[in-house]
Amino acid sequence: MVCETWTEKLDAYLDGELPVAEARALGEHLRGCSACAAESLSKVQQKLAVRAAGQRFRPDPAFRARIQSSIAARPPARWNRFWLPILASATVVLIIGILPLALNRGRSGQQQLVSELADLHVATLASSNPVDVVSTDRHTVKPWFAGKIPFTFNLPELQDSPFVLVGAKVSYLNQSPGAELIFRVRLHQISVFIFQERALGNTRTDDAMQTALSFNLRSWSHNGLRYFVIGDASPQDLDKLSELLKAAG
Repeated sequence: MVCETWTEKLDAYLDGELPVAEARALGEHLRGCSACAAESLSKVQQKLAVRAAGQRFRPDPAFRARIQSSIAARPPARWNRFWLPILASATVVLIIGILPLALNRGRSGQQQLVSELADLHVATLASSNPVDVVSTDRHTVKPWFAGKIPFTFNLPELQDSPFVLVGAKVSYLNQSPGAELIFRVRLHQISVFIFQERALGNTRTDDAMQTALSFNLRSWSHNGLRYFVIGDASPQDLDKLSELLKAAG
């Protein structure tokens, strides 16, 4: 009966629509209930499949050429001095109206990126086999990625720190391969994602986008790579792990 109550809230949890307290409680439940974790993983996989299918179909070059041709075929309009001031005023109004929409579109891109990262992290939490290479040795984990991703990176020395390297696997964002490193600090699991900048386009994360589905998030760029640190550990823990990764890089 308890599981039925939680599973009814899974969709809202994965979409980031649960209150923070309920989201944290459900996250704790998922870590201790294999049945609910499996159901969560199934829903995440469905969301990822739908998102991938939505990106698969794009206008073909012939369609783009027809649109460009129709625009180029329009004769230039002639404006007299009477209409020029009116046009200028209308342009200012239009810019003022469009600017918030453009800002919101940028914010939407940030939210989608953070949501996808949260989906990947939740999928790892819910998986019975969260990593493909199981090792606490950075000299084992780093070489494992050779030939699997198109870049290399450095891992930090964790001795005398509260963090433990659990293992790693290959993850995909925007259909591009990257590294997902799993760290543990006390009872919390943290995912560190590393992708090439060019694979993520122009989407950036700012200070306002540091939480996702009750998870904390840190992000930065270095040498053409984008790093994301996400988990339900405290912001201070994420800051410490981020500093170790930056120092290693």
